[in-house]
This record gives sequence, C-alpha cells and structure tokens, in this order.
Amino acid sequence: MRRIILPLLSAASLALAGCNSSSDNAQQAAAPAPTSVSGTVSLRDPSIQVSPNAKLDVNLVDVSRQGSSPIATKSFQPVTLPQQYKLDFDAAAVNANDIYVVQATMVDGDRTFDMPLQAPVLTKGKPATADIALQAKATAGEKELAGFKDLQKRIGGLKVSNGTQLQEGVSRGWQVFRSGADIVFIRELVDYGDKGFTSTDYAYKNGKVWVAEQQKKPSKDGKATSTERAAWNDNGELVLKTNDAGSKTSSLGEDEAANLKKQGESILAKGKGGK
Repeated sequence: MRRIILPLLSAASLALAGCNSSSDNAQQAAAPAPTSVSGTVSLRDPSIQVSPNAKLDVNLVDVSRQGSSPIATKSFQPVTLPQQYKLDFDAAAVNANDIYVVQATMVDGDRTFDMPLQAPVLTKGKPATADIALQAKATAGEKELAGFKDLQKRIGGLKVSNGTQLQEGVSRGWQVFRSGADIVFIRELVDYGDKGFTSTDYAYKNGKVWVAEQQKKPSKDGKATSTERAAWNDNGELVLKTNDAGSKTSSLGEDEAANLKKQGESILAKGKGGK
C-alpha cells in the first residue's frame, strides 16, 4: 500500500502546486493599473528661501505625443518645500507603449526653478512615484551681471584714455576703455569732499548704458557703505536693480536706477568728447 500511496501523494502535491502557480499568475494579471502618481518636490539647494508668492506647477505628460495636453496637472501656491503632490488620472488614458514623465516648474518673482533631470513614471517598468529636485535658473538680471563681471576682468587688455573735471566742491576723474572705436566701459571716480565719494563702473552695448555698479564711500580710501547695481537688456528693459548695504540686499528703486543710467549717459558723452 505504501508504494501506491506515496506516488499518489506526489501527484496530488504537483497538481496543487500547479493550481497555486496559476492562481498567482491570475492575481498578477489582475493587478489594477495605477490611477495616480505621487512624490515630493524639493530644491537641490535647500538653503534657498522661496517667497509666499512662489507658484509650483506639476504635470503628468506623455512625451511620446509632442504637443499633447498634460494627462493630469496640479498647482501649489503658496509652496511648502518639500512639497508633496498627487496627480490623479484615468488609467484608460495611459498607453503602455508610450513614455510618461512628471514635469515640475516653480516661479518665484524673477526666478524660475526647473528640472535638470527627467522623472519617468508608469510605463517601461517605471514606478508610479517620482521625487523631484528643482534647480534655480539664473535670472535675466543675473545673466547681464555675469557678462558685466566678465568684462570688468578684461578691461586691462583694452585701449584706455583718461579725463578729469573740477567743479565747485566736486572733483571728477574717469578712465574710458575702448574695443576698437567703441566705448565699452568707463570707470568714474567722484570726490564730493565731506559729502562722500563714489566709484562707479559703467558698461555699454551699442552705445547705450548696459550695466552700472556704484559704490558709495565716506572717502576715497573708506569702506563702501553701499553698492547699487542696475542692468538693462538689449530692449532697454530694466532687469536688475539691487542695493547692497552691509550684509543686506534690497531692491533698488526705479528712480535710483534711472539716475544711474543718466549718470552713465553723461559720462559717456564726456568720454566721446575726449574730455
């Protein structure tokens, strides 16, 4: 009897194992398709502070179909970083052969934060979650200022001429730097006696004031009490206006920026006149 029972038990075990395997496969095949993607949005540089006016947009996009509308989208304002998000969608809208990504963009005043890396989800073996780290992009003003700083470093290789002017209570001197026949940079030093001293660098493009950076001091050899900066793009739009005083940076008023531009135009006229 034992010789008969043992084979029967083995056959029954194999049959049962086969049933379990079929059951597991059926359960896997019946697993519901995702109906949402979720995760967090943070900043690569966590030291950056965003204002209450910052706005974050998170979208689920089918990048296989260029120009198509996002499958799901959500906006956050104000933004609390790291910001949790969840994008709900109809599972029937997802094509297993397409490629889907989560796209996030945040705007805070003049600054934009975007994704240096894509965040694929859902298909091609990708999960239904994505944690995103945004990177700050340089503002229009910062780009102009970077170009100005580069020019400052190169003025030693430019042709230079000098000028001076004495007025009642004011002593003025300047250096004019040319690239070919064009004035591209002027450094102006103005001594107002007991009223203080200014050192100002002006940069020019196409004969127009491009960037102005003015240090205000109690005297020529004194430490700067403030540094005002203003920059204009190729369309003449004011894109940078800052005032550094000590460790504090604030916005320079538009009237003060306009005054810097006026000073730059005035000294440019003196430079062209060779005075």
